[in-house]
Amino acid sequence: MNHPLRLLADIGGTNIRLAWQAAAGAPLNDTRVLPCAQFPTVDAALSAYLHEVGLPTPQEAAFGIANPVTGDAIRMTNHSWSFSQRAVREAFGFERLVVINDFTALALALPLLTPDLLRQVGGGEAVAGNAVALLGPGTGLGVSGLVFPPGSLQGVPLSGEGGHVTLAAQTRREFEVLAILQERYGHVSAERAVCGAGLVDLYHALRRLAQRGGKEVSSAAEVTELALQSGDPLALEALELFCGFLGNVAGNLALTLGARGGVYIGGGIVPRLGAWFDRSAFRARFEGKGRFQPYLATIPCWVIDPTATPALYGASRALDIAGAQA
Repeated sequence: MNHPLRLLADIGGTNIRLAWQAAAGAPLNDTRVLPCAQFPTVDAALSAYLHEVGLPTPQEAAFGIANPVTGDAIRMTNHSWSFSQRAVREAFGFERLVVINDFTALALALPLLTPDLLRQVGGGEAVAGNAVALLGPGTGLGVSGLVFPPGSLQGVPLSGEGGHVTLAAQTRREFEVLAILQERYGHVSAERAVCGAGLVDLYHALRRLAQRGGKEVSSAAEVTELALQSGDPLALEALELFCGFLGNVAGNLALTLGARGGVYIGGGIVPRLGAWFDRSAFRARFEGKGRFQPYLATIPCWVIDPTATPALYGASRALDIAGAQA
């Protein structure tokens, strides 16, 4: 029996991760990370990858993309790419193409993650069969989760845009910082503060409030280096605000879903903070929900190791699910 080759992609606002499988459940091959900015279109990035690895066009493809997927037309929120799913399928001759939100794909991969790919940050034991929550700051702020209807062992992934909920302040300092962001953006969503560009904005807002110190920066990596390597006070405060806001949003998500199955943190920023994140304001703000602090204190949070490219496995699972439903 011939198994169809599969092309898998995890498309973020900064990078596109690609791999291929010989069949469903097979190992990933030739995993590559390509900067989106190097390619004018998603077609160009896919073609470059297939040429680089010497692979004939696979019969099937699945993409997780950092964007709402509500119809044929895709226009990315945090990058310039836009495309028609039908046009991509026809251009490459895919027999099947599945496109889902990137954090929906990551949610599908959560049951596949082994303990060595997770670092726990507080809480107790997960309660099997209960919902799990997922969020992660990177170029944007992805949000998803899994719910477990009766009889479901793998869970049903959620597809939403929770990164764009309104961000709330809990301290006077946070009110002052969010007022500056509101002046600039109008609506201040969670993503405005809890993502790479958001960390930069937090730092510059603190510089403005302090009216002294600091330096011009243009990337989250610069702020993180100033904080953790140079001990810059404003950068450290920006990082604490970032982690506190993330904890606030994560706690809200856990309460909304009843996520006693645990909270997973993906994205590229938090893993780079290492053990510093464990000592940050994240966990206190996660649990800091008044009368429901004891409820949240029991919920474990895990940081996902991004080197495992779990969203690619989730994209493969999406193909399996689509095939079963066909």
